[in-house]
Amino acid sequence: MSERQPFPRITSSPDICHGKPCIRGLRYPVEFVLELLSSGMTNEEILADYEDLEAEDLRAAIAWAAQVTRTKRIEPVLV
Repeated sequence: MSERQPFPRITSSPDICHGKPCIRGLRYPVEFVLELLSSGMTNEEILADYEDLEAEDLRAAIAWAAQVTRTKRIEPVLV
């Protein structure tokens, strides 16, 4: 991972999935990949079902989620 682009496999474009972070510009939002993993599917099952994905994509999704959850402080928002 480079300092400039720490997650090169995670991309975001307003034209793809409404700007949600996706895997390599494909229409696989990171949240979808994380849901598959958290459902109990193995990496092998996911890769067999979604042939566009690669093992490194699954690792990148997990690493991205770990980085996103490194929050020092959460401020309440009044609605």
